[in-house]
Amino acid sequence: MKEELSSLLLQILCAETSALFRFSMSATDMVRRNKTAIQTTLCGDYRLILNKVHETKLITKREYNNLKSINKEDVEGHVIELVDKIMNKGEDTCNAFLDLLQTDEDIKTTYPELKNIQLNKTCFVTTPVQECSFDSRDVLPQESKRRKEEEHYELNSQPTGLCVIINNENFPKGARNGTDKDAQSLAEVFSWLGFRVLMCKDQTKDQMDRTLKGFSSQSNLAELQGFNVTEWSGGSFTDLQEAPKHGDAFICCILSHGRNGAVLGIDEQPLSIKEITRTFKATDQSALTGKPKVFLIQACQGSQIQRRVLEEGLLTDDDSHSPFIPEEADVLVAIATVEDHRAFRQTINGSWFIQSVCQQLKEGCPRGEDITTILHRVNNEVAQKEGWTPRLGALKQMPEVRFTLRKRLVLSPHHK
Repeated sequence: MKEELSSLLLQILCAETSALFRFSMSATDMVRRNKTAIQTTLCGDYRLILNKVHETKLITKREYNNLKSINKEDVEGHVIELVDKIMNKGEDTCNAFLDLLQTDEDIKTTYPELKNIQLNKTCFVTTPVQECSFDSRDVLPQESKRRKEEEHYELNSQPTGLCVIINNENFPKGARNGTDKDAQSLAEVFSWLGFRVLMCKDQTKDQMDRTLKGFSSQSNLAELQGFNVTEWSGGSFTDLQEAPKHGDAFICCILSHGRNGAVLGIDEQPLSIKEITRTFKATDQSALTGKPKVFLIQACQGSQIQRRVLEEGLLTDDDSHSPFIPEEADVLVAIATVEDHRAFRQTINGSWFIQSVCQQLKEGCPRGEDITTILHRVNNEVAQKEGWTPRLGALKQMPEVRFTLRKRLVLSPHHK
């Protein structure tokens, strides 16, 4: 009887605890939270959603005509303008817009993917909460707790580490417009995650090689200034004042043109991605040995276009641990596209891949998600995007992630 009573009380306590984590999100925040997914879905039939929001008087006749006649924009651009217009109208309009997406039969039939998007304003905090256990014996032993802690990379340094951005914009055949937007977004999110953010602009192949080797060996300040390194501070990039030091993690972001297995310097000469990552391989002298090294690469990997298709649907028992690690351990490489194919970039809003990475980091890091989980979401989000040109038709993109990480890498916001 006592055991039954204890179990009942524990169930009640668990129910009460769960209720504390339910909250009602504003309609505006709900639209903002799901903006990319909503826009991607509505691209399937832009004119239907435009007519529906006009019929329900969410936009005026003048706004309807203006949105219908936008020049120099593809379908995605039109949908972005429409959703931005709705958000700018405030809470009541956003609330009516969410109701429209969930209740209108024509919309539900035309955009079946909407059912996969969380549009209900009553949400649950997704921060991991320890599950209740009805059996007092179901407690992790001390050894299991220690092993669980070892599964994470420890990020205790201040700052967390360096984030180096190589931003190649100006090429002989023209500028990579929109790349500065990517650099800014990366600087904002990794600064928020506690990294010291540095940038090198418009580098040749040899300059990229020397710069990366300089950071790998922690060159002195005078040498780094020769690479024209700037630092993110106060919302902009300024001159480097203090020699950088490695922390508990390293992020390298390369924004450039590329070809299969390589990125290009502004002299259009290739530097292989393999060579880039091996610059930071583990050695007895390296300050980054045993620490996670993440490479985010926004660059084409060929000239082919991804086409759209219709979706149908242990080596040993030895438990002993060596004190040594492989020299190419602890690396993650995320590339905007698979080999042989192009990656896409909007001239104003930045690239599909980098903007998705930054947004998913903003959403996933406060929830305690690890980097591979976040990049899975990036893969899915970018895969759902679709561009269009009169010459090539529908355009798709599929990022690729590969890693030798040995533990979970969880980045956390630093509140200053």
